[in-house]
Amino acid sequence: MKIALYAPFKPLDHPAPSGDRTIGRELAAVLEEKGLACVTPTRFRSRWLSARPLLWPQALAARREALEVARREGVRAFLTYHAYYKSPDVVGPYVAARLGIPYLIFQGVYSTKTRRRLATRLGFVLNKRSLLAARIVFSNRRLDVANLLRLLPGERVAYVRPGIDPGAFAFDAAARRELRRRWDVGDAPVVVTAAMFRDDVKSRSLAYLFLRLGEVARAGRPFFLVVAGDGEMRGPLAELAERELPGRHLFLGLVAREDLGAVFGAGDLFAFPGIRESLGMVYLEAQAAGLPVVALADGGVPEVVAHGRTGLLTPPGDALAYRDALARLVADKGLRRSMGEAASLYVRAEHDRAANYGLVAGVVRRLAGEG
Repeated sequence: MKIALYAPFKPLDHPAPSGDRTIGRELAAVLEEKGLACVTPTRFRSRWLSARPLLWPQALAARREALEVARREGVRAFLTYHAYYKSPDVVGPYVAARLGIPYLIFQGVYSTKTRRRLATRLGFVLNKRSLLAARIVFSNRRLDVANLLRLLPGERVAYVRPGIDPGAFAFDAAARRELRRRWDVGDAPVVVTAAMFRDDVKSRSLAYLFLRLGEVARAGRPFFLVVAGDGEMRGPLAELAERELPGRHLFLGLVAREDLGAVFGAGDLFAFPGIRESLGMVYLEAQAAGLPVVALADGGVPEVVAHGRTGLLTPPGDALAYRDALARLVADKGLRRSMGEAASLYVRAEHDRAANYGLVAGVVRRLAGEG
């Protein structure tokens, strides 16, 4: 069965890596595995549609294009991935209504505070219309579920745990030995972090981590930091790391996602604060490789890290608590090992994409009349 899968924020084959793109690709992979052939109806990006009038004619053209593609391909349902006020879906409801097929949203977000600002008012209205048009809205964040229930009845909102393919990040002992030899870290505990070096909360989180690790280093704790990622803030971040952690850090640059499992497996713990982190798929990837996590109990992080079992989460804004959590895991090999083993089991039990997103595939089939 064919379905339309549309991503108004960013096409799933966009070259820039991000957690949002990762979630969409994992969803698409499972839908395909479950026998739902995903058709891209249009590549139109509605990002900041409300503040960019030049996009409005393009939006109308995108609706016509999507309708033509969906009709030609004979799609049986229209599924939109990630719709919110910044990137409202103005295509899916139109196409679904014209073809008489079910319309669904995965990762729909409802935020009422945006209706009060002139720059976001139109985006709020358009996004609300799409949410109201959906037969069901899936969300992978409990906070978003609570907000959606202010607009929609419970039977039209479903929580789905985020998922990955755990096997893609399985521990590889040979890769661990080779990378640690290449990094020349000996027996020192290796702290791994990974993020894009964007000039936003990602770089703020990395800077926060480097400062706290600097404090741990000056307290006499031996460890080595490995950083995967790249971006516009590399220069300032590299300078900060050199100042705080001279001789005990390595920047790998951008690492392809298919190679991240080996990098994680060569480490001993994963640390990324995650300031205002929406969800953080990288936490699942690191845990699947057997690494305990040290992060902030902020945003969606507590939904993907089990505090006290698979890692340590500390209160946002409490730098001392975060430093102490880092120092605790750096110093305690037994705790790292037990939490790492629990982390790997946790991802396989609760965040396997096949199980979690398979539920979405089942609902799509049922609404399309095939189940």
